[in-house]
Amino acid sequence: MDYTILMLIVMVAIMYFLMIRPENKRKKKAQEMRDSLKKGDVITSIGGIIGKIVSVGKDTIVIETSDDRVRVELTKWAVSSVGVQSSEQPEEKKESKKEEKKPAKKEEQEPAGDKENWNPEL
Repeated sequence: MDYTILMLIVMVAIMYFLMIRPENKRKKKAQEMRDSLKKGDVITSIGGIIGKIVSVGKDTIVIETSDDRVRVELTKWAVSSVGVQSSEQPEEKKESKKEEKKPAKKEEQEPAGDKENWNPEL
């Protein structure tokens, strides 16, 4: 009986250190980033909208999204990151993946076999 209680405590501790604690750290870091937003910062929203902060309120911010002075009001929790968020892979890797997806030559795709004598009824 003592062994099962000990295993239960160990499992809860492992779950805390592998799941709960890292998630709390991420939330705290994101909240600190949102609290430190200031006028002039370039942000990316959760929806992918990129803009420069024009004004900061208690719970909202107003961003300018283009040279045409289009302004959008967002809640602070909708800010994904400060700065322009780009893809994680450099352009070179993207191009090489596109090349890999191209179909192979026709001779390589078709099995070497006698097509003239092929009978689907067999």
